[in-house]
Amino acid sequence: MRISRTMLLIRLVAMVLLWGTAMATAEESTARSGPAKGPLRIHPENPRYFTDGTKTAEGSLRAVYLTGAHTWNNLVDMGRNDPPDRFDFPAYLEFLEGHQHNFIRLWAWDSTVWDTRSNGSLGKDFIHHVAPLPWPRTGPGNALDGKPRFDLTKFDPEYFERLRARVEEAGRRGIYVGVMFFEGWGLMHGNRRRGAEDGWAWWSHPFNPSNNINQLSIEGADDFSGRIHALGNPEANRLQAAYLHKVVDTLNDLDNVLYEVINEGGGKEWNWWVIQTVQEYQRTKPKQHPIGNTGHGAERLAGMLASPADWVSPGRADGFADDPPAWNEKKVSLLDTDHIWGVGGKAAWVWKSFLRGHNPIFMDPYDGSVLGRDRGWQPLRAAMGHTRRFAERMNLAAAAPRGELASTGYCLADPGREYLVYQPTGGGAFTVEIQTGKYRYEWFNPARGETVENGLLEASGGSRPFQPPFDGDAVLYLRVSE
Repeated sequence: MRISRTMLLIRLVAMVLLWGTAMATAEESTARSGPAKGPLRIHPENPRYFTDGTKTAEGSLRAVYLTGAHTWNNLVDMGRNDPPDRFDFPAYLEFLEGHQHNFIRLWAWDSTVWDTRSNGSLGKDFIHHVAPLPWPRTGPGNALDGKPRFDLTKFDPEYFERLRARVEEAGRRGIYVGVMFFEGWGLMHGNRRRGAEDGWAWWSHPFNPSNNINQLSIEGADDFSGRIHALGNPEANRLQAAYLHKVVDTLNDLDNVLYEVINEGGGKEWNWWVIQTVQEYQRTKPKQHPIGNTGHGAERLAGMLASPADWVSPGRADGFADDPPAWNEKKVSLLDTDHIWGVGGKAAWVWKSFLRGHNPIFMDPYDGSVLGRDRGWQPLRAAMGHTRRFAERMNLAAAAPRGELASTGYCLADPGREYLVYQPTGGGAFTVEIQTGKYRYEWFNPARGETVENGLLEASGGSRPFQPPFDGDAVLYLRVSE
């Protein structure tokens, strides 16, 4: 069959359009392809980031930027019913993938309940039941809630099977998982004088002597509280060490694992002991996974940086709120809204954090079933995906916060090679100090999530003015033209 010139032309145009669409789609999806690689370790040239051990086309180790939203019931179920309704984890992963996120904290919860009235306006008017926990309720005898007491020398297979299955499933989708060993907010912050019944977190804790068959003696414990996230309780610490070993045994062969000591709790000496216990045990295993120390607990940033942790999560008390300072430390910063606002943050904060060398993550109410409601969080979620796309396109291992190069104060750059500049809303024109060369430029509109203009420019070196071609906040990406 003969094909007319007109038909050939139509097919040629269609092929070109399809090729262009494919290229655009490939660029959009660079942050979404393939399973997570690892195990992660601190990048030896740029410790603001981890590396997964793979190399770039130039032969250098690839830097991995972590960003994503996490929610409280993504490991243990929480809700009004007893037992609580099961969390839909596959749907949650679809949600994360849809926003191009590649990191979550997988939440532990130490107590059998969560009285969210202690969370103020974010809370519900009922108590959440929480299950499963790491230890089985075998009895003999009943705990304070009328159910069988825990045996802390045994482990509940359901918990650890779920833990492994969820980390595996996330890894297949390219998502790294920060596995939380312990939860400290309940005992340290929420247990007393916060609008809920005093002592609720301790009353329902498995390590409360009334709730287990192991006859624990907790130093300084009373009817309202017990300091179990501390050294000085030898039997409790031995049980905690056995639990840490069990988690490592369960997950060691997986590549997408990070560990977190505790959420907002724990004494300094105990935190460091947990880190060292895990690191020493991992040295007997094939893979070594990074472990982190979290802010808004008993430690401030200086202590966390001095600790043996691989990564840290600074808090508001350390000055990391709306305008986080540049990060130039030797540990990775996973900058979490949890330790700054609780539930809070804006899209601009994500861009500022990224361009100053942090890995921003968001404590997300998600479907509102545990705490809070959606107060317009979509732009923040989208911003994390947008920053990840740029991180994947850049040679991130060579980039550093260089705020002095841009009049906006927000610039992530490898001078002479790449510049990524953020201009907050209302800033208008700005300048960038650029080395001599030819560059491809791209204007990205964060509000719309799209590139609106690109092209080539020639720079003679020095300060150069730029005017965003749209209103609102703007991102300028410059890359040297080879």
